[in-house]
Amino acid sequence: MFDINGIILVSVLFPFVGSVLAVIANRLGGDSGKTALYCAGLTFILSLLALHYTSRGYAGGFILSMPMGMDLRLVGDLMGAYMACASSFLSFIIMYYSQGYITEGPYKTEFYAVAMLFLGAMTGLVYSVNLIWLFVFWEITAVCSWRLVGYFRAPNDVLKANKTFIITVFGALFLLLAAVAIADDAGTLDLTQLRGAHISLAATAFIILAAFSKSAVFPFSCWLPDAGVAPSPVTALLHAAVLVKIGVFAFARIFSYIPLDPDMAQLVMYVAGISSLIAGAAALKETNIKRIIAYSTISQLGFIFLGIAAGGFMGMGGALLFMLMHGAAKGGLFLCAGIIEHKTHTKDITQMGGLAKVLPVTAFAFAFCALSVMGIPPFGGFFSKFMVFAGAARTAPWPVMAIFAGAAALTLAYLSRAFYIIFIAAGPKEYQKDGHEAPRQMLISVVVLAVISLLLGVFSYVPLGYIAEIFGGAL
Repeated sequence: MFDINGIILVSVLFPFVGSVLAVIANRLGGDSGKTALYCAGLTFILSLLALHYTSRGYAGGFILSMPMGMDLRLVGDLMGAYMACASSFLSFIIMYYSQGYITEGPYKTEFYAVAMLFLGAMTGLVYSVNLIWLFVFWEITAVCSWRLVGYFRAPNDVLKANKTFIITVFGALFLLLAAVAIADDAGTLDLTQLRGAHISLAATAFIILAAFSKSAVFPFSCWLPDAGVAPSPVTALLHAAVLVKIGVFAFARIFSYIPLDPDMAQLVMYVAGISSLIAGAAALKETNIKRIIAYSTISQLGFIFLGIAAGGFMGMGGALLFMLMHGAAKGGLFLCAGIIEHKTHTKDITQMGGLAKVLPVTAFAFAFCALSVMGIPPFGGFFSKFMVFAGAARTAPWPVMAIFAGAAALTLAYLSRAFYIIFIAAGPKEYQKDGHEAPRQMLISVVVLAVISLLLGVFSYVPLGYIAEIFGGAL
């Protein structure tokens, strides 16, 4: 019989080992970038194996006993394997893109080492069912984001990195407080032993605040647009693959075991809706391409919180599907932004224009990813947004639905505006076509994510099948 326990343990440990191997490779004269790429690829393969076996009824995990109930417990379940697959695949694509983007510089090896540490923390978190270890892996990502956002080390970059670190760590303390409160009430930190249990409103509020800070929901959203000072592979990691997904995933993981109080669920819906609306309006006025996409991330994360708070198969299932669809499309948009910045040497969209003639492949990729984020059929984002709205319609008050309808309309407006200004409208400069758009690795990466954004819609029944198994729902 296949040992699922070994798959789970190795898939968590291997990115951490890969972080060390990237440094060793550099010291021995090798390529830290290729080392990180291979490690991310192997982590994805292991995650696929975990998804395969957990979907066929194999159960397992890993337990390392520790004092005071702080056991390191990794559970090989379908929900964790699903998220591990999504994160490791996107990390692999981003590492491949980085082969053409981060090719030299004094911090190259640190980037690849920290990126692998980032992936390891995310993989550990999605399989963890002990609240203390959720907190530990959560905090590792905060340290990683601090180093990556400040990659260029300019004073302003370091300032923005410090801001990211302070807000996300401050928010994480709420998760620790929630763990303490739950342990005091229920006598355990293990989510599997809390299934169906009711926790105090204080503990629920602490979890919500922690998730909001990590996933940049208002009023904790100010750090995410500022993180755009980082290189494009970093912003793609933060927005698509790892960092902001941790908040919504932990929120979904915890409240898939513990019932969410209905009054608190409505509060989450209102706050997430207001956050989505404000971010959408900000994106409509913004001229910095990375900040536009960052505000878009804040806006779209609100929809995921809406689905989780709504509950049920349509709500929770739609939220999980949204994480996958948004990750692929938003990763593609940030990587396209890297190509555009590489070509124009500016982030200001008003200084661009007419780039569809010069960057036709990038324009195609940007359009496909944007259409998915907008929720236009048959792209993947349509199905996830439809499920979230359908799930929310059963429990959400009508003002919440109206707010999110407005946020959806703003998504269409600001992404259409950005595409038109960047690729169609006449700009102040004439960019010469030089025979290529970007290094091969960068171009292939954005095309892959663009095509996947479409295929995830056409073949949406594939991820929906796994999601139905997670919640025992029927399609």
